[in-house]
Parts: sequence; structure tokens; C-alpha cells
Amino acid sequence: MGKVILKGRPTTRVIEGEREDVVLLDKKKFERFTPQLLGLGDISLLSKEVEALAAVFDLSGFTRFCNQVDPHLSVPEFLSRFLDWLFDQIGLALTAKGYKENIALWAELPFLAKFLGDGVLFLWDTRNMSESRVNNVVVSLLDVCREYRSAFYPVIKKRVVEPPSNLRCGIARGRVLSVGNGQDYVGPCINIASRLQKLSFLTFCFPRRGFDVRRYVDESYQEDFIEKRITLRGIGENELVWILRSEYNQLPDSEKKLFRKP
Repeated sequence: MGKVILKGRPTTRVIEGEREDVVLLDKKKFERFTPQLLGLGDISLLSKEVEALAAVFDLSGFTRFCNQVDPHLSVPEFLSRFLDWLFDQIGLALTAKGYKENIALWAELPFLAKFLGDGVLFLWDTRNMSESRVNNVVVSLLDVCREYRSAFYPVIKKRVVEPPSNLRCGIARGRVLSVGNGQDYVGPCINIASRLQKLSFLTFCFPRRGFDVRRYVDESYQEDFIEKRITLRGIGENELVWILRSEYNQLPDSEKKLFRKP
């Protein structure tokens, strides 16, 4: 978003007979310390409502990775390579066919991508997408997460020390509201997706609400998912979600208790 360029000049001044360390800042710079620094445009504008699919990707273990010795020598290289890889993978997953001048996509690209520090938020506009295509975006994102572990991780761990070992993803559908000039969006589905990507030891999760795996997802993927009922803090006590069967089976018994029969 915006850039902070309001750095002052440290100095020492005598104030009321006492020496104090202060920072001298030009008045015009000081007056620029406003919400405009957020890069959202005119925040007072009326919000535009969009039916959306929100996907929050999170790098499992990224905080630990940043706490290694001299992280400034590893983190930039990892993030640069990871973000290039992530955008490439999502683009490829949505590509039906490439032509000389154009690319044919079976679903629109996300209309918003936002870096979250240890991951990325993507928003898709679902207003003109069939239910089959919405559900198959989910399958495509599952493939992206699997590719991270099987293809990206084995390569990047040869270049940096102990990179994040898994890419987690939480997905949800709902209405989002634009903020300012549409540089950012807010909405419950974004919060839900964020909560789901950090659920227990799972790496992939999305609600039953808005997604019908048994009806719209290709049969080759249907057995990968199992439906469970969970308590999602701040959202609901009996939320229905889809999780990966293989991940559920590997959970310790203490964690399996969090997931009830639907």
C-alpha cells in the first residue's frame, strides 16, 4: 500500500532547562501523517459489494524461519522466490489454453492480492462463475498447496536454511465490501478463511457453506475430502467444514476430538 517517508532528524534540545532527545520533523511532513499513507484512496467513499471467494495462504513455520541467525540474508531470497512461484502456480492452475497473444482461462484471476507478512490473501469475484467452477477453484488451490510441498520445498531448502515446510490454505465464500478506492476489502469470509488456515494441524480447510464437494467436484478428488463439524471462535459453535481425509486420519486423538460428526 502506502509508503512511510516521514523520517525526522534526531537531535538534542534544551527544553525548560533540561536536555531532551527529540526528533525534528518538517511541519509539512508531519501534516502528511494521515490515513492517506495507507494507500486506500478516499476512505469516505461508499463501499461496493462483491460476491467473493477468499483464499488465505499461510507459510507454516514462517515466524521460526524469520528468527534464524541473520534472517536478512535468507528471508528476502525466500519471499522473492516463493511469491514468484505462488503467482505462477495460481495462473497455471486457472489456464485452459495458451495462445500467441492471449491466454484462455477457465476461471477469472483474483481481483485482489494482498501480502499479509507470512502469506497472501486472494479474492475472486464469483458473480459470473458457475458453482462447478467455484468448487474447482478450490481443487486447484489444493493442488497448489501440494505442489509447494512436493516441488517448491525440496528446491528452496537447498538455498535457505529451514524454510517453511508447508503451505496452508483456508477458503471461504461471502460478500466483501470495498474500502476507499477498492485497494482493500473487508468481509466475514476473509476472517473465516484466515481462521480456517490455522485450524489444528491441518493445511487445507473450507466451509460446507457455499461449497458442495459431492455435487460439483471431480470424482477423482471427492474421496480426498471429509465433512466435519467444528467450533470456530467468533464465528459459530457448529460450523460444517471440509478437510482432507488423509490429514484428519493422521491427527492425534486429542486433536480429532475437535472435529465432530456432521
